[in-house]
Amino acid sequence: MKQVSRKILVCVMAWLSFGCDKPLPDGFVYLHEIDPRIQVELRYAGSDNFVGRPVDGYSGNHLIITEPAARALKRVQDRLASEGYGLKVFDAYRPQRAVDHFMRWTQEASDTLTKSKYYPDLSKEVLVPEGYIWKKSGHSRGSTVDLTLIDQEGKEVDMGTGWDFFGPESWPSFSGVSDSAYAHRQILREAMLAEGFLPLKEEWWHFTLENEPFPNTYFNFVP
Repeated sequence: MKQVSRKILVCVMAWLSFGCDKPLPDGFVYLHEIDPRIQVELRYAGSDNFVGRPVDGYSGNHLIITEPAARALKRVQDRLASEGYGLKVFDAYRPQRAVDHFMRWTQEASDTLTKSKYYPDLSKEVLVPEGYIWKKSGHSRGSTVDLTLIDQEGKEVDMGTGWDFFGPESWPSFSGVSDSAYAHRQILREAMLAEGFLPLKEEWWHFTLENEPFPNTYFNFVP
């Protein structure tokens, strides 16, 4: 009886911090289990994203990721801490149903609520043909992350554009951002590369673990 009571108490304490986490498939973890220092703001669980509303497959601010990727992020966090920075993650594992939601949104021509913030210089009709949105996402394999740098006060630093901005300004190599934003992009890139992540040339925030455990599997589970 005492053992049962203890388990209930542990769950209550966990709920106060994160909610009682539901079991995940083998190989996946909640990021806070590996490193609670890393900030998490799952933008697709709310309305601050290019769709403008919560996306299918997201519920609450519980970031799911493969365990090897989580442990690599912990090393990145350690590395950045010595330079006065930390990590804030916007997305990691993304179920296929979320990607399907993106595709449905691209077909809703009249829904341009978020255009001024996320794709001001593009028409919605070109987002799929020009490769900004895909029918399959590496995020669904569980080892891809979208993230940024934060300072010692926990505030996001200037990266030149916001996360998920559609346009060449988001390319890590884009020279039209401020010197400080360009430097921040390089700091993030170098730290991620040092711990085994590969960058995407079109998005400064997007990295994939090179030795990802599920390179050919696109998951659709929702805990």
